[in-house]
Amino acid sequence: MKFLLVEDNLDLANAVSSRMRLDGHVVDHAAKLEDATAFVETEDYDLILLDIMLPDGDGRKFLKRHRAGGLDTPVIVLTARSQVSDRIGSLDLGADDYVTKPFDHAELEARCRAVLRRKSGSSKSTIEIGGIVFDPVAGHLTVGGDTVSLRNRELRMIELFINAPGQVFSKQKLADRLFSYDDNVSDNAIEVYVGRLRKHLEKSDLKITTLRGLGYRLDHGT
Repeated sequence: MKFLLVEDNLDLANAVSSRMRLDGHVVDHAAKLEDATAFVETEDYDLILLDIMLPDGDGRKFLKRHRAGGLDTPVIVLTARSQVSDRIGSLDLGADDYVTKPFDHAELEARCRAVLRRKSGSSKSTIEIGGIVFDPVAGHLTVGGDTVSLRNRELRMIELFINAPGQVFSKQKLADRLFSYDDNVSDNAIEVYVGRLRKHLEKSDLKITTLRGLGYRLDHGT
């Protein structure tokens, strides 16, 4: 998954980003609303973690403005305000959940998983398709009854394909989803990850098809 973290406390931002990246997520960090706006206007995110009190404004105004503009990305508000009225106000403006500071990182991760499940319309964490069982939360892929060990970006790539079988992903789209804004991506990086996934899926009914000039598509069937 690709997250945007909007937080001006650098120590907290680094701690959250490190935990999320250990789980294989891609994290972009914005310390100001101006930077956050630039990110959401140019990148696609699965989830936004949004602080309220930022150097250049109130995160709730950012939320209200972008919800009015059609942004449907799930948002979890990070707030030091514990009053019920503040939490209700954030939810009414379009937040999907809130976490009160200071928070336990395990709780934040659990809330992220819950919000993402609701977004996908599923209460289950596992996906079964084409002879595989995929658990994005635990990071497990089972093919033909055998557990496959995946590296972080392989995990996120198969998650993208499985969540949208039949959809064409260009190399640039895959790079945008698998790497953060500051990462240097080589020309053949995506080809390498696709090649690894193809090997993992050999014993399944799934295959990754190359569409010349367009990108890649996950197909189901022999």
